[in-house]
Amino acid sequence: MVLYVADRIENRLGRLFREYGLTNSQYNVLRILRGEAKPLPALEIAKRMIQVVPAITGLIDRLEKQGLVTRHRCEDDRRVIHIELTKAGRSVLGKIDEPLGNLHKELLGHMTKKDLSCLKGLLEESAQQLKG
Repeated sequence: MVLYVADRIENRLGRLFREYGLTNSQYNVLRILRGEAKPLPALEIAKRMIQVVPAITGLIDRLEKQGLVTRHRCEDDRRVIHIELTKAGRSVLGKIDEPLGNLHKELLGHMTKKDLSCLKGLLEESAQQLKG
């Protein structure tokens, strides 16, 4: 049942993100950068990803080609590359926010706050166990 629900949610999210020229993973990178509100090293982004991405460099390459992120070498350590959300990246996220909120309501709106809180707790517990 978990796989069924996860697959259905991922498919619905994927359809929404494709309308804006993004994959689920690309959206996740942009979301991470917006949430941090400052450039992040590529490896830090990879650690924060919801899904495991084998090639974060390729993912960032594609976002950079779309003009949604830029790369900057760290002045203190030239090996480190910081990724920054561009104005265009923020704009795309702003356009996605409302439809994504509507999709969340459609998928989870039937649940009470208590049920959502319980579900969140169970999922967080499971995620911790899987990290373990």
